[in-house]
Amino acid sequence: MCPHVLLFPLPIQSPINSMLQLAELFCLAGLQVTFLNTNHNQQLLYRHTDVESRFRQYPKFQFRTISDGLPDDHPRSSILFGDLITSLQAVAEPFLREIVTESGVTCVIPDGLFYYAVDICNEVGVSVISFDTISPCCLWVYLCFPKLIQSGDIPFKGNDLDVLIENVPGMEDLLRRRDFPFYRLTNCATDLYCQLALKEIQSIPRSHGLILNTFEDLDGSLLSNIRTHCPQTYAVGPLQLQLKTRLSDKSMSSSNSLREEDDSSIQWLDAQPVESVIYVSFGSLATLTKEEMLEFWHGLVNSGIRFLWVMRSDLLREEKFSHQFVKELTDGSEERAYIVSWAPQEKVLSHPAIGGFLTHSGWNSTMESIVERKPMICWAVYVDQRVTSRFVGEVWKIGLDMKDICDRYIIEKAVKDLMVTNKDKLKKSVDKLSMLAKISVGEGGSSYNAFESLVNDIKKLGRRDKDINPNCIRYTG
Repeated sequence: MCPHVLLFPLPIQSPINSMLQLAELFCLAGLQVTFLNTNHNQQLLYRHTDVESRFRQYPKFQFRTISDGLPDDHPRSSILFGDLITSLQAVAEPFLREIVTESGVTCVIPDGLFYYAVDICNEVGVSVISFDTISPCCLWVYLCFPKLIQSGDIPFKGNDLDVLIENVPGMEDLLRRRDFPFYRLTNCATDLYCQLALKEIQSIPRSHGLILNTFEDLDGSLLSNIRTHCPQTYAVGPLQLQLKTRLSDKSMSSSNSLREEDDSSIQWLDAQPVESVIYVSFGSLATLTKEEMLEFWHGLVNSGIRFLWVMRSDLLREEKFSHQFVKELTDGSEERAYIVSWAPQEKVLSHPAIGGFLTHSGWNSTMESIVERKPMICWAVYVDQRVTSRFVGEVWKIGLDMKDICDRYIIEKAVKDLMVTNKDKLKKSVDKLSMLAKISVGEGGSSYNAFESLVNDIKKLGRRDKDINPNCIRYTG
């Protein structure tokens, strides 16, 4: 029987992008694949990408959709993210139980946040391998949560955010309170996101395995720690590079964007000198106050460096985005500044005119920046971004961590440091990691081999007896 994999991503841009890349890799490996998406996001994919025609070339692939349980006019914003997760769970639990029981699915790959999918699969007797789309450094902090709660490290006592957190093995002299995923945590028992993280890590040992979008040369020591909780951890990243390497048309570049991409950004970059532009994007969910936006604007303008800034229509917090406001901002700066509402990020980062990336430190953005050899300024907002930005600045030394600071003079200095003063040093570090990333996905590389192992293990995984510890699986298919 042909293995049949069901992928179920978190219903936001970055996890959907990673899951679609993984889905296409599975198609290339000859697996039958079902991609379960929300109606809302599937309509956006169809509207803004060629995903429908692209996946039509794979006869064993299909999309399935479910409601996320929210009304059409719900903003699905970062502020209301808890609504989305809670609402989707109420719809997804009965749907998953039905689909894995009746459709011949042999393996489910849910986002790591969907702990309930692991429970359902174990009840029904279907193998499950979680895909955690957050950064491995953050996942390791998550896995230490029980120890941190027991030791009294969290929630924090006092207001000093520069105090070191000493009970995360391997990060004793690195992780400060301000780098913690939930740095404003006041009560573990009542905080929704802390509780979700705890349920997530409790589900990991109950899965057959764990997929991470990273590579051994980047996160080797962290992966060793994570494997003490889940021995079958597959480091298969960078996924976009793994996919590009295995596609017959290596030049092919496909978008999985939920927003309309403005390709005029590429035309503007074509007219700029090599490595003269800093790309500015805070991802698909983060928001800024008007004051923060102005500080970034003046810092960028005063640096004298050219910049391309993605200003989403929902980037401003608590007030309506105004095109007049943008027009007033850019007045007099047209030669050195270009504004778009959304950009084809992989194309932008690979463009020779880009010399650096001012980013929110989302994991996909970080990996794409490493692959394309672009050093970063990190302005992390929440969750894994906060841990990742610390690693960018202090462990990998491929950028500057500027979290919790929004001052035009500091922004100006950081931009000059990245693009001029420390350019050669940072570029050397990121060039090395980019080269190691490319080696990892080449034949015989660590990520290439990890993906081969993942596919082979999925082929071995049949439906299994219910309620069996995944570490002692008896195969029945």
